[in-house]
Amino acid sequence: MTIAHLQDTVTLNNGVKMPQFGLGVWKVKEGDEAYNAVKHAITHGYRAIDTAAAYKNEESVGQAIKDSGVPREELFITTKVWNSDQGYESTLRAFDESLSKLGLDYLDLYLIHWPVAGKYKDTWKALEKLYVDGKVRAIGVCNFHIHHLEDLLADATVVPAVNQVEFHPQLSQEPLRAFCKAQGILFEGWSPLGNGKLLDNTTIQVIADKYNKSVAQVILRWHIQQGAITIPKSVTPSRIEENADIFDFELTVMDMDTINGLNKNERFGADPDNFNF
Repeated sequence: MTIAHLQDTVTLNNGVKMPQFGLGVWKVKEGDEAYNAVKHAITHGYRAIDTAAAYKNEESVGQAIKDSGVPREELFITTKVWNSDQGYESTLRAFDESLSKLGLDYLDLYLIHWPVAGKYKDTWKALEKLYVDGKVRAIGVCNFHIHHLEDLLADATVVPAVNQVEFHPQLSQEPLRAFCKAQGILFEGWSPLGNGKLLDNTTIQVIADKYNKSVAQVILRWHIQQGAITIPKSVTPSRIEENADIFDFELTVMDMDTINGLNKNERFGADPDNFNF
């Protein structure tokens, strides 16, 4: 069942409903830029906002949420624990700091940002405690390969609700998606437009012309039809609106196959097995 509206949701493995489409705020500057982007997105109907401690914009995001006038329970807010804060006690402290900066009483989703070797299991235990204590409605991970997930699941008492990873037509992540599906972990893509590098793709442009849509809209529609949660980032009001205008058309099986055929297993971001931050 493909969602038909910006506020339609997918159901996480604990029954919590999460909008399948939201706004990401990576590299969005604290202050007016983050505030205005989030406020415009919520005003335009977005209900999911994805930030992280590492983005250093949680205060502006929180202020925009507060000023939006939309009831808190209608919004779905995600943030993430950064690598330098990983470990049990330090994760609990980092969570409290993020919650305070956001000005919220609870989080909808809290994620481990990267699989820091030797630390992510203790970090996960802290997330499980936050979840059991009712401070967060769901917990998950980012940038976990299959072997990271297998290692985590060997000791976890809570299965991650989400794995958020780099995902776009040139990095289709099929084995990882299949593994997540088998484990009941929903798949969420970051950098859905390949850091903007896919916007001049001629193959997708041909498809976009057929639907009278932009390349970005076709790629985001592809994400939705793949069943992935997607969080395109923009600070431009017109682009924030354009990105969300993808619910009045549906890509054919042939068009989906054509886009699937663009996969090169090519990353624009870091490899979760080899990062140095």
